[in-house]
Amino acid sequence: MNNEVTVVIEQIKYTTTITTQNHTVIADEPKELGGQDEGLTPTQLLLSSLGACKVMTARMYADQKKWSLEKVTVHLSSEVQKSEQQQATYVKCHVSFDGDLDDEQKKRLLTIIDKCPIHKILSNPIIIDSNLL
Repeated sequence: MNNEVTVVIEQIKYTTTITTQNHTVIADEPKELGGQDEGLTPTQLLLSSLGACKVMTARMYADQKKWSLEKVTVHLSSEVQKSEQQQATYVKCHVSFDGDLDDEQKKRLLTIIDKCPIHKILSNPIIIDSNLL
């Protein structure tokens, strides 16, 4: 699996093209912030990655267990709280599971989705190394 992503911005203010081997996504800022509103904002993309990972993890687990999971919905939001010494970002994930599931199965799925790879990445220290080419 190739995890490489290329991100390019040219002359149109904030409109950004994100490409992988097989896919293209547009990111942008809303018009009130000077963008063209052609795509998701960077924060929405980050939340989307987390949400997609959580629902995929739930689907994989339920399929392995042969549970009757029909649909998983996750509503995500984030809020940044700044103090003099640091900044903390709070991400809220409101989850619902549809299907013939009992309360114990739903609780188990909720525990499992918090173990998805993106949740783990975002919950642990991240080192970002930027260099000039």
